[in-house]
Amino acid sequence: MVEPKKRRRRPYTTGDAALDEKIAQLVAESGATTNADLVQEMITTALRLVRDKAARGEQKLVNAALKEFAYSFRVFKKWQNQLKVSIFGSARTTPDEPAYEYTRRFAEAMVQQNWMVITGAGPGIMAAGHEGAGAEKSFGASIRLPLETEPNIFIQGNAKLINYKYFFTRKVTFIKESDAFALLPGGFGTMDETYELLTLMQTGKSDLHPVVLLEEEGSTFWSEWLRFTEEQLLGRGLISQDDLHLLYHATSIESAVTEITRFYANYQSQRYVGGMLMLRIKRLPPEGKIAELGHTFKDILGRRGIRASEPSKVEIDDDDKLDCERLAVHFNQSSFGRLRRLIDELNRY
Repeated sequence: MVEPKKRRRRPYTTGDAALDEKIAQLVAESGATTNADLVQEMITTALRLVRDKAARGEQKLVNAALKEFAYSFRVFKKWQNQLKVSIFGSARTTPDEPAYEYTRRFAEAMVQQNWMVITGAGPGIMAAGHEGAGAEKSFGASIRLPLETEPNIFIQGNAKLINYKYFFTRKVTFIKESDAFALLPGGFGTMDETYELLTLMQTGKSDLHPVVLLEEEGSTFWSEWLRFTEEQLLGRGLISQDDLHLLYHATSIESAVTEITRFYANYQSQRYVGGMLMLRIKRLPPEGKIAELGHTFKDILGRRGIRASEPSKVEIDDDDKLDCERLAVHFNQSSFGRLRRLIDELNRY
């Protein structure tokens, strides 16, 4: 595998040297010391919109998105080290349907495993998730829609309720803050979330997380979806067999909970450093087993293979998971279904 060449980063400016100097001075006077370069670039972006004569609607979009992200980060910050599962499904599911009770019991079971629950703040599957998790363990990601004017009763008044104007900022928050995803039967919105999750993981735009398709025994919603996926997507060569390892079909709450918690039995997180994928884990496999893994997964590894590693300088500087062991993996950054299988192997330890 050829190492990508590092590109020299071009200065990001307004195009007006005097204005750039004023921005730099403002950032310095604000007291921003860490990430001052990013603060300066955000201000520069806002002023470039003005200089480029962006329409008011375009500026409103950027402004609302920035504010929604900033508020979301603040709400989640207190619980950043707490594992969280997002639950997706239909707002039209009624409390007397089996899927509602299944969702409620699943959320309750995840809280018993010391997880928290994130879901939309509407009715149906979302309300079931909040009912099962309880207010203390629930986050509500509400979207302003004509059909869903009020949050469900289980999340109303909760300090962990966030109201979004845009679907895209809401979905980014789900992806950023969640450690696992459970998908119950749903309509266009659920399909959108399902495909976006799988697309982001398949392309490496998101870290790998457990994705569970959950339905009660006897339901055919996800089994029919999987049949279509295997026949029409895999059968036509539009996805690979390994892509199917990015998801898990569960027809019992116990198997769904096991699939999610097992993913973090040993594996903790990942980060790219200097062209190497650092897999942070609780326990290293024996040295001989690491060599065996390198042979088994050689199809996704470059010349530097896989090896035990100490924390990199950048991880030390960021105080990033320094309590974990590490495997440095020269990953080809394309076969993410195979990478998921490698993580599954590591979780045996």
